Amino acid sequence: MKQSFVPSNAFIDPYGRNMPEAKHLMEAVMSLVLSNLSSASQRLPLSQSLKPSYAYFPEEGLSTEEILQQLKGILESSMNPAHPHYIGHMDSIPTIMSCLGEFISASLNNNMLSLEMSPVFSHMEVEVIQTISQFFGYNEKAGGVMLSGGSLANLQALAVARNHAFPVLQNGLSGIDGQPVVFASEVAHTSLQKAAMLLGLGTSSVIPVKTNANSQMDTADLEVKIKQARNQGKKPFAIVATAGTTVTGNIDPIPAIAEIAQQYRLWLHVDAAYGGALVFSKKHRDRLTGIDKADSITFNPQKWMYIAKTCAMVIFKDRTILEKEFRIPAPYMNDTEFTNLGEISVQGTRHADILKLWLSLQHIGMKGYEQLLDESYVLMETFIEQIKQRPYLELVSEPDTNICCFRGRPEYIPPDQWNLELQQTLLRDGQSFFSLPTYRGNRWLRAVLLNPFTSIEVIHQVFDRMDQFYKHRRGDS
Repeated sequence: MKQSFVPSNAFIDPYGRNMPEAKHLMEAVMSLVLSNLSSASQRLPLSQSLKPSYAYFPEEGLSTEEILQQLKGILESSMNPAHPHYIGHMDSIPTIMSCLGEFISASLNNNMLSLEMSPVFSHMEVEVIQTISQFFGYNEKAGGVMLSGGSLANLQALAVARNHAFPVLQNGLSGIDGQPVVFASEVAHTSLQKAAMLLGLGTSSVIPVKTNANSQMDTADLEVKIKQARNQGKKPFAIVATAGTTVTGNIDPIPAIAEIAQQYRLWLHVDAAYGGALVFSKKHRDRLTGIDKADSITFNPQKWMYIAKTCAMVIFKDRTILEKEFRIPAPYMNDTEFTNLGEISVQGTRHADILKLWLSLQHIGMKGYEQLLDESYVLMETFIEQIKQRPYLELVSEPDTNICCFRGRPEYIPPDQWNLELQQTLLRDGQSFFSLPTYRGNRWLRAVLLNPFTSIEVIHQVFDRMDQFYKHRRGDS
C-alpha cells in the first residue's frame, strides 16, 4: 500500500472516521490557548523574548506534540492584550463567543461572495447590519456590508461618494474637469489618504482641516478650505468627520459638520470605527448626536465591542445608492432577488465575520454591552482625575471616549526623553503598557481603557509607579 504523507487528522473526515484524532488535536490546542489566556496577567503586556525564524517548511509533517510546542512559543511571544495593564492601543480582549464564532466560521468555510455559498450568513449579515443601522438613527432604507477592517470601509464609502458625485463608474476620472477633493481633519485616519490613492484621486485630494484645542475639526476652517478649493477649480465631493480619533479619541462636531455638508451639497461620511459603539449606551450616545445625518458610516465592532479581528462594516443611509453606484454583477452567479454581497463589496471572497458579532450580541446582550461601555468611562474619569492631581503631567485634550493622551513635562529633562523613559520603565516593571505617539510635535503617552479587567486599583498602581519614577528621575531621596 502506498505510504501517505498526509496526516490522518489533516482534515475532519466527513464520514467521521477520524473523529478521535481530530478531537484530540482540537482539545490539545484549545487547552493550550485557554492556559495561555488564563495566565495572561502573569506575563508582560508586550513580550521581550526573541522571535524564532518561521522560514523552515518540513519535508514531512511534524507530530502534534512538536506543533503544540511551537504554538506554545508563539503564544508566549505574541502581544498580550488580555493583560489588565495593557492599555496602549485599541486592541481589545475578544469575547469568548467571538473566538468561538471565528472557529465555527473557519470550520464551515462559507464564502460571503454569494447567497448560494453562504445561505445563512448572507441573510444574517444583511439583517444584523440593518438592525445596527437603526441604532445610528437610520431607517429601513439603510444597508451595508462587512469588511476586513476600517480602512476598507473608508475606501468603499469614498468610492461610493465619488461615483455618486461624478459619472466615473464606467469611464473613470478622465472626463472630470478639476481634481475631486475630500475634507477631513488633520488628525483623521491615514486610511483616507490610502483610499484617495487607490481611487485615482491622489493623496493630495484629502485636504486637511485644522483642529481646535480639543483635537476636534475646526468647522470655520472647514468652510474656508471648501471655498478655497472651489476657487482653485477643484471639485469638492465629500467631508469625513471622525468619531474617535486614533491618537486622542476625540469626536468631531458632527451636527455642525452635517450642516456644512448639506449647505455645500457634499457627501458626509463619519469614520466611527472606534466611537460608533457609543450608540449602544443610553448615557453616552448623545456624544454621537447628528450621526444620523451622515450618508455613510464606518463602524468597527472589533474595537469597543470586543469582537475578534477582523470585524468591521460600512453602512449607507440609502442602500440603493450603494447598489446603484458600486454594484458589479457577477456573471458566474445564479440570478436571485437577493443581491449577492460580493457584488456590492470591495471584497469578493470573504470570511463570515458576521457570526462572531451575532454570537457576542446574543451572549452579552444590549444591557451587557451598555455596562461595558459605561464602566469604561468610569475608568477614564478616574484616570483624568489622577492626571490633573499631578502638576508634572498634562492632557493633550479633554477626552470624548475612553482614550486619553497625556505627558510628563519635567523641568530637569526634555519632556520627550522623559516620556520615553517612563514608557519603557512601566513596561519593564510589568506595570503597564502605554503607546507613545508623536502628536503636535511632541511625544505623548496614550492610554486606551478598553480592557474589562482593568480596574480603578490598577490605575492607582500605575500612577503610584509614575510618582516614584518622577521623584527618582528628579534625584529625590
